[in-house]
Amino acid sequence: MKSHQWNINCIPDQKGGIVIVTGSSSGIGYEAARILADKNAEVILAVRNDQKGENALQKIKTQNKNAKVRLMILDLADLQSVKGFTGEFKQKYDQLDLLINNAGVMIPPYTKTKDGFELQFGTNHLGPFALTGLLLDLIQKTKNSRIVNVSSSAHRYGKINFDDMNWEKRSYLKWRAYGDSKIANLYFTYELKRKFEKKQVHTIVTAAHPGVTTTELQRHSRFINFFTPLVAMKSAQGALPTLRAATDQDASGGDYFGPDGFMQMRGYPVKVNSNKRSHDKEIAKKLWELSEMLTGVRYQL
Repeated sequence: MKSHQWNINCIPDQKGGIVIVTGSSSGIGYEAARILADKNAEVILAVRNDQKGENALQKIKTQNKNAKVRLMILDLADLQSVKGFTGEFKQKYDQLDLLINNAGVMIPPYTKTKDGFELQFGTNHLGPFALTGLLLDLIQKTKNSRIVNVSSSAHRYGKINFDDMNWEKRSYLKWRAYGDSKIANLYFTYELKRKFEKKQVHTIVTAAHPGVTTTELQRHSRFINFFTPLVAMKSAQGALPTLRAATDQDASGGDYFGPDGFMQMRGYPVKVNSNKRSHDKEIAKKLWELSEMLTGVRYQL
């Protein structure tokens, strides 16, 4: 691992690359999309809100008139939207160099997705799981392709309850549910890496977490809104772990990137370790099988 502070100047030219960034109308998703467009990638802003997406697109184009950016609507809390998005994407493109699964929700009140899943698990895990699976044929046939899953240090208090995935039997603990969804991102990453290795698929799958970063995700927590300005990085800095996971040519499958500072809250991106539980292969396998069943998306590997 290089000892210098990794920054956007370390990102190689992305000319010719097709990139999808989910949740790219604001926060670290927007910054990742903007920076990759500046590096000459063609970037698809995959967002739920049409107006916010259009505003983000125009902002990128204003800053860089040569940026290649396209807006496409994607609601990860609706599997029909995921299927519609992937169908439309495949009509327009025959390659996918980089998929960044960034979009997510954080500690909302108890809600269910359109398909009846607890909102955080459905949006943060099942939606990206389905999206990746439906795009996998394009990803696999694209040379040097990569998938990045954005997790969180909150994975440390995730402990998936397979007997009550949708929190219908227990009192809802929104922070715990968030942690469950974020450790699910890591189970997905590590299990997909193992499947790629077994089938000798060249695609790399990595993960990242942004540390403490100012984004719209915190809107449901007064405590975070008070605490965050004291320690948080701006979104452009918070996007660096994602960008390193997406573009570092020395990265390997299963690598996990986060800030290098105290408790990984802030700093420059380095390779970090997730907790022991996130590496449990039996849980990962069980979650994978359940995710295929719930989404109806079976991976062609």
